[in-house]
Amino acid sequence: MTLKVETGTENEVLRKKSQPVRAVTGEIRSFALDMIKTMEAEEGIGLAAPQVGRHIRMIVCKLNPTEANEVVIPMINPALLHLSDETESGEEGCLSIPGTWGQVVRAKTILVRYTDLKGSESTLELSDFNARIVQHEIDHLDGILFTDKAKGLKKDAKGEKASDGPHI
Repeated sequence: MTLKVETGTENEVLRKKSQPVRAVTGEIRSFALDMIKTMEAEEGIGLAAPQVGRHIRMIVCKLNPTEANEVVIPMINPALLHLSDETESGEEGCLSIPGTWGQVVRAKTILVRYTDLKGSESTLELSDFNARIVQHEIDHLDGILFTDKAKGLKKDAKGEKASDGPHI
């Protein structure tokens, strides 16, 4: 089932810090699948639980979007273990702030630890756009929106897409 995406920079639901998931249950796995369906229906490449009204530390990310090796990874209790000193600026948009885009500086390479849907702990080293996606979604878990960090925000007059970039 698709879920309602919360929107707006002043939305209190999006500003609340999320709590850790205590156990990977059938309900959590089902919720992850609903998040993936919602992300895909909204043509996004990432979605955090607070964006659909749940204050738990869970995200879904589409890594290597539009490439042959594209993969969707649900991450429960993701934690950034390392952020590279090297950064890069890139354009971001967000399903929760439709029609708005801006340049955000993020670490070029990250190391993220998370629990998968089977309850196993995994670690991934990600770089470039994949690292950006995960950093953007983890920010949501702490009540941080990309607009808090962005420079040069632009918005379409009708709230429509102001860029061809993807919604993270």
